[in-house]
Amino acid sequence: MDPNNHKPLRAVALVCTLSPSPAPSSSQLLAEQTMAALAEHGVTGKTVRIADHDVKPGVKTDMGDGDAWPEIRDTILGCDILILSTPIWLGHPSSITQRVLERLNAEISETDDEGRPLTYGKAAAVCVVGNEDGAHKVGADLFQGLNDVGFSLAPNAVTYWVGEAMQKTDYQDLDKTPQKTAATTRTLAANTAHLARRLKAAPYPAS
Repeated sequence: MDPNNHKPLRAVALVCTLSPSPAPSSSQLLAEQTMAALAEHGVTGKTVRIADHDVKPGVKTDMGDGDAWPEIRDTILGCDILILSTPIWLGHPSSITQRVLERLNAEISETDDEGRPLTYGKAAAVCVVGNEDGAHKVGADLFQGLNDVGFSLAPNAVTYWVGEAMQKTDYQDLDKTPQKTAATTRTLAANTAHLARRLKAAPYPAS
């Protein structure tokens, strides 16, 4: 058996709900379920609700004046896996998700001794919730953004739930997690942990 399959990994889930704690959040719930699924593959970590922190707008690693991003960035760089969890608003990822991607844009110019972005050895995945259609479009937006800034994405690296159009039921209001969503979350976790271990064992070559 491949010994790399048992190496521990670290993950952080950035929850991009517009609501700060302690407000309930469907994005938080799906992120926590994804972290629980990753735990079955030897992955530990935590969730960070971005709305609880003063993440300044900008495209630098540190925007100064109490910017909370540098500490969050240190957490990301200390992990092997990044999860972005977003609601759908007006057919798009939340504005907080966009801000996270804008802050991650700075990583393009932050490189190791061989000229590779520090994100190159990390895997990413996406969680999407909403009570309108658009999960595939939102997933596509985040996949492209995460890949642009150096993260790798495994097959089926998105889990999502969308309710019936023009209704008010939220994911967190369901009596139980739909079987299909739960199965998709498990697949995301298995594939993302597998990819993260492969990246850790065999980094991308310097270009």
